[in-house]
Amino acid sequence: MKLSQIQQEALWGEGGPYSQVRIVIETRILDDRVSREFLEVEAEINPLTFKIINQNKEKFKDDIAIQQLLQYADYRGQDFGYVVSAFSNEYTDESVMREARAAAETAKATIIRMHRFVMELLEIEAGQGENE
Repeated sequence: MKLSQIQQEALWGEGGPYSQVRIVIETRILDDRVSREFLEVEAEINPLTFKIINQNKEKFKDDIAIQQLLQYADYRGQDFGYVVSAFSNEYTDESVMREARAAAETAKATIIRMHRFVMELLEIEAGQGENE
């Protein structure tokens, strides 16, 4: 399927869907000292993928991760897409980082399932935009 320019821009990718997951260390500063640090895991999903998955959410009724993402993601405009928090906890020791990494891996796997569905629906081949 040939995508319109608007659809292509809403996928963020060159030829296919693009989304991202990040782990952030948030440092909270109170007065003249660091009071606490938190680990945050956020996912940004491109607008077209989110829209297509939401329109087809019945097909994902047994996928709890996708259902939660659809329920809790907030639209932040074309540049940020749909943003969802996948993890937040005070960074007290390395066990919290392990938890954050596990949450990030779950978010990545969820978004990959979403991208695969969109790619199949729109008949997009993986890596299509890499060589153009």
